[in-house]
Amino acid sequence: MTHANILAVSGDGIGPEIMVEARKVADWFVARRGLDLHFEEALVGGVAIEAIGRPIAEETIEQARRADAVLFACAGGPDWDFLEPGKRAGDGLLRLRRELNLFANLRPVKMFDALVDSSALKPEAVRGVDLVIIRELVGGIYFGEPRGIEPLGNHDQRGFNTETYSSPEVRRVGDVAFRLARARGGHVHSVDKANVLEASQVWRTAMTEFHASTHSDVPLHHMLVDNCALQIVRRPSQFDVMVMGNMFGDILSDCAAALTGSIGMLPSASIGAAREDGRYHGLYEPIHGTAPDIAGQGIANPSAMILSLAMLFDYSLGLREEAAMITAAIERVLADGLRTADLARPGEASVSTSTFGDAVVAALG
Repeated sequence: MTHANILAVSGDGIGPEIMVEARKVADWFVARRGLDLHFEEALVGGVAIEAIGRPIAEETIEQARRADAVLFACAGGPDWDFLEPGKRAGDGLLRLRRELNLFANLRPVKMFDALVDSSALKPEAVRGVDLVIIRELVGGIYFGEPRGIEPLGNHDQRGFNTETYSSPEVRRVGDVAFRLARARGGHVHSVDKANVLEASQVWRTAMTEFHASTHSDVPLHHMLVDNCALQIVRRPSQFDVMVMGNMFGDILSDCAAALTGSIGMLPSASIGAAREDGRYHGLYEPIHGTAPDIAGQGIANPSAMILSLAMLFDYSLGLREEAAMITAAIERVLADGLRTADLARPGEASVSTSTFGDAVVAALG
């Protein structure tokens, strides 16, 4: 695909700063590789609340449906975190995922050779790590009902949320995991808490039966979530593709970010079912948040945002070669010693967000 309509959402906090750098990279491909990329912009999150009184407009949802893909920076912040459910800044993103039925969130964790010494773990533990966490995205405790807060008297309260999964929900995200593992020539770890939670017992049973009936050629391993957290730190190289429920994926993917040296290095793709041509309608975003403490300072790491563009090229546009070019460009910049503040060691010089983005563009050729 050389022509594409992309909805760009800069959002809150550092979002506008890192989106600029991703757009620089996209512009390079327009100018140098002949891609016809048309970007529309929309407000989601706190900026939308300030502008229209709610975290996302109905028109924005329609724009997202019409677009070939959504490139999303980040949304949220302390000014809007404690509004009522449905009106918080992050609820705009949650609604986008739900309305577009983007049920699988792919979070690759790749250890760049130049960052081995920046990892929280010893170099020998992380060298060569290349895994993907697949997080079920529209079910589980984040969407289960009933949920709420009820008064208990004497100013006490009780909060409650519901963890729930059905067999069809497990099968469809499992299908994404098994297909990806087969393409990588790898294996799948399915992560749950089946020794305690009934929802996880349904998860494990459905995953086991679906694997046996449809994907038995791909090795499948089951692992409890607490052990998985330990193993990510102890021996991350044992993992290839990991699939898990919404909350577990949210937590463990951030844990895995420590392997790479910074959460600023991790992109993600939220996808639904594949189209007939094998491509996906998806939403692509860094897994980090809005980082309001550094917003506006020009020091944020744009790598995850730029790598999210690479995933958009790959999964939604079928531009695998161009996606690989972006990843290779970032690898060259890191190998040349450029570091944003999150990656710099104590006493080591760091570069600005824009300087790093410019270097990635230069490394493209």
